[in-house]
Amino acid sequence: MRVIAGEYRSRMLQAPKGVATRPTSDRLRETLFNVLGPLVEGSRFVDLYAGSGAVGIEAISRGADFVWFAECARPAAAAIRANLSALKIAGGFALEDRGVKKMLESLLTKERAAEIVFLDPPYEDAEAYEETLKFLARHHAAVLADGAVVVAEHARKSPLEARYSVLQRTRVLEQGDAALSFYRVV
Repeated sequence: MRVIAGEYRSRMLQAPKGVATRPTSDRLRETLFNVLGPLVEGSRFVDLYAGSGAVGIEAISRGADFVWFAECARPAAAAIRANLSALKIAGGFALEDRGVKKMLESLLTKERAAEIVFLDPPYEDAEAYEETLKFLARHHAAVLADGAVVVAEHARKSPLEARYSVLQRTRVLEQGDAALSFYRVV
């Protein structure tokens, strides 16, 4: 696993030990960031269910202004810390190691709005997708900036809903067994 482009291009990243975490493949990350393109530079980016942190680190490498990582699995949170340290990234990020719910509550309480939210829960955890997308829809005015994009990585064979209240799916990209669903507030 490596950083695809930007300041830390080609630098290697470590994944958490074991099989509990399924990192987003280099190829799928490249597709994601090709679609997001210039939206990333200067953005506030949220990486939920962050795993190794590869997606959020890619955002930092491509010029995101600030990245929030949420990951409660200890080996994965340790991998995020190790990856940030190895790249000598000392600021411009926050890691919430108590999980996604705590991160979302913090963003809501502090009224921190993000331009890009990426979520990648375990594919089989349908409830995590549902709860997270419904939370973002319900609190969009406080946690999503105008024109924000929400991207959910999921199993290609387990499509997500086309709409979660005010979040409307605008695009689906499929690659191998994975898919990316892009949502915007309508």
